[in-house]
This record gives sequence, C-alpha cells and structure tokens, in this order.
Amino acid sequence: MTDAQRPADDAEGVERDRADEAIANAIRSSKLGHIAPGEAPSGGAILRAMGGVRGIVESLLPGLLFLVLFTITQDVWISVLVPLAVSVVAVLLRVLTKGQPVLAFAGLIGVGISAAVALFTGNANDNFLWGFIVNSLGVVALTISLIARRPLIGLIAGGLTSTPYAWRTEPARRAVAVRATILWICVLAARLAVQVPLYAAEATQALATTKLLMGVPLYGAALWVTWLMVRAVPEPEAEQRDAPASA
Repeated sequence: MTDAQRPADDAEGVERDRADEAIANAIRSSKLGHIAPGEAPSGGAILRAMGGVRGIVESLLPGLLFLVLFTITQDVWISVLVPLAVSVVAVLLRVLTKGQPVLAFAGLIGVGISAAVALFTGNANDNFLWGFIVNSLGVVALTISLIARRPLIGLIAGGLTSTPYAWRTEPARRAVAVRATILWICVLAARLAVQVPLYAAEATQALATTKLLMGVPLYGAALWVTWLMVRAVPEPEAEQRDAPASA
C-alpha cells in the first residue's frame, strides 16, 4: 500500500465509523434499545422491543378486523376502511397520551397504502400487495448488506452493545452477524413463499389468516433466536476478565 492510499483508507474508515455510530445511536433510542444482547433473554424484553402489549395490539388489530369483516360482508370498502379508521384512532391516542406515535404512524402508513390500492382496484386481495413490496425490499436490503460485507443484523446488534464495531474485527461476531442476517432473509422470504401463491389463487381469507400468523408471532420468534445467537458470543471485556482465571 502506498502512502497516498493510506490517508484515503483512513478517511474512509473514519466515515464508516461515523456512519456505524449514527446507526448505533438510532438503534439505542428505538424500541430495540430495551434489548441488551449480553443479558439473559426474557419475554418481557422481547415484548417491549416489539412495542409492548399496546404496540402488538395496534399491529394485529387492523389485519384481524380485515379478516373478520371480509369474511362476514365480502365488502372491500368496509373491510379496508374500518381497519384504516382504527389505525388513525391509534395514532391520535398515542399523540393525546404523549406516547410514542412513530410505530403507530408507520403502521398507519402501511394500512393506508394497502387500503388505497385495494379500493383503487376494487379487489380485496390487493390489500396485501404493499406487504409483499415491503418484504421484498427487506430481502433485497439484507442480501445487499451481505454482499457488501456489512451484514445488517451485525450493525443492529452492535448498536445495542458497548462495542458497535466488534462484528467487523472479531471473526466469531462476524459469523453470527452473517448467520443472523441470513435468518431474517429466510423469515421474509418464507412470508413471500407462502403468501404470494395464496394471492395468485385469490384466497383472500387464507391470505389474511396467514399474514396474521406469520406476522408478529414469527417476528417475535426470529428476534428471540437472533438474541440467543448474539448472546452466545461473549463481550470482549468478559473474555479478558475470564482469561486470568482460566490461566
């Protein structure tokens, strides 16, 4: 490596560290900040990371209402507008109670786009197109992060620890980051593999049921497994602390 190349590489490394630190700060301030990879996994921490009971209800209720209303009425307008109204109320309640409306607002955007597409086409089945787009983008983003040798789950897990860059320098952490990223690719791809054929068959009720079952429960399980994988690799401080004792 020439002297001219070395400063350029150093500058690139500094910019990369700044980007990783910005991501780490954002993660610590989010709901995922309730999870500390070094701690023993607990249902309560997973629940808080997913928005708590209130957040889970806000996530599940629109889909459940769509399923019930469409099964009873077979009416596209009622089936998509009632869940949309419920999502609007959830955001307003978050604002009025000085809660954190970000997750509820994000859910409202998804419900709103899905409803708009279904109403535009007049086909209740199209209520699920937006979900397919989001899952596909997730698969693409995670895959690109692997190809770029910056596995996204490594960035997220690093942001929850005191060593946000360890996954880049420690082979064990990097291996876990790669495997956890592959796990989430499989989760999103599984949703597409199961739901897209149901969409093609216009099995709207089966599709709505599958979306509920492969939504919050599947994400919760994947989050738990990811936590166990990350926790299996001890922190550098713990390794150094245990070294004299083992010697």
